Amino acid sequence: MIRVYFVDDHPLVLEGLHSLLRYETDLELVGHTRNGHACLHFLSDHPADVVLMDSALPDISGTDLCAAIKAKYPGVCVLGLSACKERKSVTGMLESGASGYVLKNAEKEELVHAIHMVHAGKTYLSFDAAQAVKPDYGNSNGRRHTRLTKREKEILLLIADGYTNPEIAEKLFISATTVDSHRKNLLAKLKARNSAMLVKCAIDQHLLA
Repeated sequence: MIRVYFVDDHPLVLEGLHSLLRYETDLELVGHTRNGHACLHFLSDHPADVVLMDSALPDISGTDLCAAIKAKYPGVCVLGLSACKERKSVTGMLESGASGYVLKNAEKEELVHAIHMVHAGKTYLSFDAAQAVKPDYGNSNGRRHTRLTKREKEILLLIADGYTNPEIAEKLFISATTVDSHRKNLLAKLKARNSAMLVKCAIDQHLLA
């Protein structure tokens, strides 16, 4: 059972989310709030697996709330849910530790899929969000491709699929220490602070093709 908590300052959005997801047999809707501070207070006393939150809130920015959640409750997955598909908004949430970003015009099936993906340790970006973080290679400011070794590429693909270091080690017949070393090298090469940002940067540079 995946415990899901909603954060959005629009009552109609909260009601809509409850209506959409209340009958999903593997989701437990544990509560909701209309502001960020109430969310942090709730998490201090109640467990949640996935926090589904807007990127813009009345009392705290979505990026700041996401960063606070990940700092205090690293086991909680954050999934951005917003009407905004600008690059700055999507990137800001991912840089703050969010595991994914879905637009509010998503179908119910996509939203449920995204919740399952982030709960499984993977990253999920809806199509428009993924398009927003892709650089413009026709522009001189577009990011250039990072050169990866064959082993780094193998490990990057497995990270994007949600595998842990021990699982990657078993799959590639190498030690978990070696995998961890490669992961750190990938984070440094792509200038990413966490796995979600690593996957976003890899999408930027078409390294997952």
